[in-house]
Amino acid sequence: MQIITPQTPAQFDAYYELRWQVLRAPWQQPRGSERDEHEASATHRMIIDNTLQVRAVGRLHSLDADTGQLRYMAVDPDYRGQGLGKQILLALEDAARAQGLQNLVLHAREPVVAFYRRQGYELLGRSHTLFGEIIHYKMQKPLSNAPPPGHEDTKNP
Repeated sequence: MQIITPQTPAQFDAYYELRWQVLRAPWQQPRGSERDEHEASATHRMIIDNTLQVRAVGRLHSLDADTGQLRYMAVDPDYRGQGLGKQILLALEDAARAQGLQNLVLHAREPVVAFYRRQGYELLGRSHTLFGEIIHYKMQKPLSNAPPPGHEDTKNP
């Protein structure tokens, strides 16, 4: 498994396909609903396996000079529980630090709130309900200038 930044049209197609399959298709949302107006300026990371198949994705975009937002975190259901979500999260946190961001926010779906809490995110409260049924919670984490102790640098080469 390798963390990369999608570069080519084919890589971005595969990246968006996983986002759609995991985050939109189960709720009968159309293709294209897995994208928004921040794609061109955002930081994207994905994990590919040795066959170049995308197994996890995530995105970071700046809200202001100090704060970034994590969105569209998704792991292929067949690869959950293997630490891929944590790897994407750490890579995006590294990217946020490199961009000089001091804080990260996200809106987590109810089933993954505990995952983000284990990664140091503070639960701020309920934020919104997507598609009339997916409850989200706002979470935040202050970033230090250095990665946490014992964390290897996951920046893309």
